[in-house]
Amino acid sequence: MFIKNFSELAKSNLHRLALELAEYGLSIADPYSAVKNSLRVCGSKVLVRDMEVEVAGRIHVVGFGKASKRMAEAVNSAFGDRVAGGVVITPGDEGYVGNVRVVKGDHPIPGENTLRSSQLLLDYLTSSVREDDLVIVLISGGGSALFEVPEEEVSLGDIAWISRELMRRGADIFELNAVRKRFSKVKGGKLLRFIKSRKVISLIISDVVGDRLDTIASGPTAPDETTFADAYNVLTKYGFWNELEDRMRKVIEKGLAGSLEDTPKPGDPIFSKAVNVIVASNKIVLEAMASRAREMGFNALVLTSMLEGEAREVGKVLASIIKSIEIHSHPIPKPAALFAGGETVVTVRGSGVGGRNQELCLSLAIAIKGMDSAVALCIGSDGIDGVSPAAGAVVDGTTYYEAMSMGLNPLNYLNNNDSYTFFSKLGRAIVTGYTGTNVNDILIAIIV
Repeated sequence: MFIKNFSELAKSNLHRLALELAEYGLSIADPYSAVKNSLRVCGSKVLVRDMEVEVAGRIHVVGFGKASKRMAEAVNSAFGDRVAGGVVITPGDEGYVGNVRVVKGDHPIPGENTLRSSQLLLDYLTSSVREDDLVIVLISGGGSALFEVPEEEVSLGDIAWISRELMRRGADIFELNAVRKRFSKVKGGKLLRFIKSRKVISLIISDVVGDRLDTIASGPTAPDETTFADAYNVLTKYGFWNELEDRMRKVIEKGLAGSLEDTPKPGDPIFSKAVNVIVASNKIVLEAMASRAREMGFNALVLTSMLEGEAREVGKVLASIIKSIEIHSHPIPKPAALFAGGETVVTVRGSGVGGRNQELCLSLAIAIKGMDSAVALCIGSDGIDGVSPAAGAVVDGTTYYEAMSMGLNPLNYLNNNDSYTFFSKLGRAIVTGYTGTNVNDILIAIIV
């Protein structure tokens, strides 16, 4: 069971149903299950979802990300000794999964472990893989930090610095990737240049809103549409161009002049050998939970897997949809199960302890106060919500008044960004511990 305090939280039948759906969603996102359910061996063929790949030679496994070890365990379970070897990089302990070596990288900031382990992975690919072999690449959240090999002119420290500073100045993930792909030997499809094999299958767990292949772990086996010109424009936009070390500026200048090869673009022949398959994502999880809810007798609707915005404002919007179902039976009639996912943000103004999921739930609880027919929960699928030890929270129409009766003013806690303290005092914080996966955040609402 993922939710460690399930029995404490299940204060009513509606609570229990919502928690059961959350448990089911987390099981769909589990890295081992996601890979095992997507991969099948049939004689000399490998079946990946609805695709069929003939395997003439050996099978190799490489990977990087928080979930790569569990993903490797699933591949090993499917193929056993047919896996000749490989290297996967995780933030955890080193060892072996069958013939696949597990090595340690650094997260969230790449360091010497990342550099050492990434070179081991490339050395394995260049020395052990033949043209008729199959290479399975396992990609999951955290891969950008855990797997990195800088271009010759720059250092890992340079990449870490520019990444950190771009984020600090407000660059989004697409702008960030446009820059760091220029300084990397392996991002933006460049990893394929190190693989001799004519068959490469990437199994991917998406932690990116929208599931863009070129963004997940910076798209090591996916085409990249950005260019050196895009990187230059981003660096100029955020005032970095004149702050760069000469060695970093020279990389961009070489690329602009055409003397340094850029990332492979859509249509490049190198991608003819590569298949990218998302085996777990927010969208996949939401659709699976909606299907299960229909089996339970609910009218189910997936609102979006691309939920973004300020958490407390998103909470109000979701509350308005719950009220619309209650009063107008729109967009679906009762009994209803709503599902949404994505990744909201919190602008921290207070000094409390919390996270985006709990802040969203606190805002929602205030907005639905008095409703006796609705339960909602929101969790981070990785089990970590902000700076708190909780994954999220569960609320209903009684939460506001329950808090007030205990001398806890919900508005004060919301304004102090102290949602975890609030929900822990009420016994409504959901605790999972680290789940071993990450497919963004999950919101469930049941209205009867």
